[in-house]
Amino acid sequence: MDLSSEAIQKILSRYKFRDVAIEELQKVHRIHPAMKPVAGTYTFSDGTQKDLLKLIGNIPVKYEGRSYNLPILLWLMDSFPFTPPICLLRPTTNMVIREGKHVDARGRIYLPSLHNWDHPKSSAVGLLAEMISQFEEEPPLGTKSTGDNRDPNVLLAFVSNLKINEDLSASAGSSVIVVTANAWSNEQSYVSVVQTNVDMYRGIIPGLVRLSPNAVLLIASQPVDIMAHVAWRQSGLPPSRVIGAGCNLDSERLCHILDISLNTHKQAWVIGELSDNKVPVLSNILMGASHQHPEIAPRSKATKPLLDRAFEMLKGRGQRSWSVGLSIADITHSILVDQRKTHSVSTLAQGWGGIGAEVFLSLPCVLGVSGSTRLAGVSLGQEEDARLRESVTSLCALLSQLRI
Repeated sequence: MDLSSEAIQKILSRYKFRDVAIEELQKVHRIHPAMKPVAGTYTFSDGTQKDLLKLIGNIPVKYEGRSYNLPILLWLMDSFPFTPPICLLRPTTNMVIREGKHVDARGRIYLPSLHNWDHPKSSAVGLLAEMISQFEEEPPLGTKSTGDNRDPNVLLAFVSNLKINEDLSASAGSSVIVVTANAWSNEQSYVSVVQTNVDMYRGIIPGLVRLSPNAVLLIASQPVDIMAHVAWRQSGLPPSRVIGAGCNLDSERLCHILDISLNTHKQAWVIGELSDNKVPVLSNILMGASHQHPEIAPRSKATKPLLDRAFEMLKGRGQRSWSVGLSIADITHSILVDQRKTHSVSTLAQGWGGIGAEVFLSLPCVLGVSGSTRLAGVSLGQEEDARLRESVTSLCALLSQLRI
């Protein structure tokens, strides 16, 4: 492994455990010579940047009798190897990320060894071995169909040139409009990618609202909490008529676990940001008891272990692609038939549970033809409340960097 370049040496000199880090890199090279160190600049979620080393290369994965080279990237923090790497997939233009229990929609990799990292018991070599083992059971990448292999800039240019009265006229008079537009690219920073989606919305949302002024906008674009906020700001509609798909799917899965696996039969919802900070809450009524007014049950010593167990089981659920479509169809049905069913959807959270910021988060909302009505707030536990506050802070930070 060549670590002699001036750029790599300059960055390595800033590592707190330089000699140990070099020893770890040499171990990786002996077993995975295709993994190469590269100097780069990592952008954190708060917008700050740091010059770091990253390992780029392919790992061999076997699936259904065939061998594949899986492209990955490991960002090494300046306290490596005592701090775990940030692991990402590097899909090529003809690949699509398969979101699952170890990979999120952005290609971020989550594994038990990363969560329980403890050097020297934990090592980069061991991490790569676990990655290979897990991805042989559930491949994180698939091949895109021809129609999906489009440059997001081409899509954005197409949208910006839409003639609203001609191209979107089929949506006129709609009661519900589902917006799924996304323009992801691995060549851009995360903020730039989100800004691309914001710019795309600017060419879509106002025209849709002009054609269907009484519609409820249901946002399925990612990141859903940010894009629901953007759609609300650009549409001029009241917040009750702009919602995001949010944590509805996770809520339906949580209810299924409580009903089938834990024999609890209580309605439950997942609330908060569609991220690792989401929180489970329990209802005061049994599932299917539509004649009663649902409320979030106060937290108690009895409910927390139950929800913690159910939430842990929820993390083991796999593919979301087909389920997302069914979840959005369920939300749409509730609105169209004025079902007054309670869903956890992304809505304006300002004023709920003491939240002062103008952000969208998933909260239990009763849905009908006029849109959404939030359930009353409830006192959460210290841990759960901290998660929501962290989400509010991170969403505000990202919103401050966008031109809406």
